Amino acid sequence: MIPKIVLTDIDGVWTDGGMYYDQGNNEWKKFNTSDSWGVAMCRAFGIEVVVVTGENTEIVKRRCEKLKIDKYFMGVSDKLLVIEAYLKSKNISWSEVAYIGDDINDIKLMQMVGIKGTPNNGIKFIKQMADIVTEKNGGEGAFREFVEKILLSNYSYTEILSKLGSL
Repeated sequence: MIPKIVLTDIDGVWTDGGMYYDQGNNEWKKFNTSDSWGVAMCRAFGIEVVVVTGENTEIVKRRCEKLKIDKYFMGVSDKLLVIEAYLKSKNISWSEVAYIGDDINDIKLMQMVGIKGTPNNGIKFIKQMADIVTEKNGGEGAFREFVEKILLSNYSYTEILSKLGSL
């Protein structure tokens, strides 16, 4: 099944979950550029990428804008409520959605979606729920691997690369 939407958490999926602070007021997050290819693959196959995170930082907004991810929900305490309303507005059912998350606040969404994923370092309970557990940890390209595994269940790697215009 190819989803219409791939939902993704950020911290612990796109990052290693660490929060870095300097002695000033600066916060740092490290993203893996490999994940941007996951976004590109989704775009090539007409799959919308939607970010939903409890964090509300300029860093996440900048990353989404750089990757041209139009829909991102930040500072969300009830991810299920927000995404339920979004899917209703798009007339998309839960079974047409994939989600990758890593921790307790992802459980409600994981229970609803058609394809469930987590990075290798996701919590044990999430790993038990997941259809896809990536070999990579969060912050190491887990989002890209999740997308690749979904696409490879329906297409060959050559077909995926061709769709990306890489061949």
